[in-house]
Amino acid sequence: MDRKQFLQTTIMGSGAILGLSSLSWLLDGKETDSTMPVLFIGHGSPMNALESNIYTQNWKKIAGEIEKPKAIICVSAHWLTKGTFITAVENPLTIHDFGGFPDELFATQYPAPGLPELAKETQALFPNDLLHLDMEWGLDHGTWSILKQMYPLADVPVLQLSIDYNQPASYHFELAQYLQKLRKKGVLIIGSGNMVHNLGMVAWDKLNQESYGYDWAIEANSLFKKHILDRNFKAFFDYKALGKSMQLSIPTPDHFYPLMYVLGLIGAQEEITLFNDYTMGGSLSMTSVKAG
Repeated sequence: MDRKQFLQTTIMGSGAILGLSSLSWLLDGKETDSTMPVLFIGHGSPMNALESNIYTQNWKKIAGEIEKPKAIICVSAHWLTKGTFITAVENPLTIHDFGGFPDELFATQYPAPGLPELAKETQALFPNDLLHLDMEWGLDHGTWSILKQMYPLADVPVLQLSIDYNQPASYHFELAQYLQKLRKKGVLIIGSGNMVHNLGMVAWDKLNQESYGYDWAIEANSLFKKHILDRNFKAFFDYKALGKSMQLSIPTPDHFYPLMYVLGLIGAQEEITLFNDYTMGGSLSMTSVKAG
């Protein structure tokens, strides 16, 4: 079976009505004239998949402002591994990796197709044995809770890239640069986490307030924004050295590392804008980044 026949079989098997013409970018190896933006999205509560609020409204707005991607690769805070993996399944499962939420949320599905051929194309961009294909993981809520709002038809193929949790911030920043070529091929790359994320200190009685943050959370959020807008990305390599507020904001780096992938992909001349710039529940921030 040649490459074109393989891709046809893959697409038909996924049940996605995509059409080979929309995926010719995989077959001909050409790049487009435009470059897809990169996004870091503060995903917050899984309930954002179902709710209409300022955060989800802005997710929809961003999706409407950019070119519809041919595929999406998402780095989610909720897939932590030893080594780096990319999903290579035709029909990724909707993973409900949370507890204590309404039955409606557990019943929610996001049936976006996968794209094994893109996973293989992506693997080929990395040095040998640095990126591995995964046949078991699906789409966790760090991915589908935002995409359900941005692309509700689930008609864009979605892959997830895992986070090697044994590696430092600098590693993830540098690793992201192997993905750069995909931005010229219609692939939207998203990092999904939260800059300020300390669940152990959440003021649960304040979660319904549109914007409420402890002093240290507001300070850390301001530090994040300053260094990002100043393009001082490498300041985050040793984030603990940025002070007590940053240490409280990143008690564990799972929700922080997706940001490093996005920062690693931002070009020197690309415009950087912020959106959903709110602290909530005292110890969380929804501040998000768009570049390009």
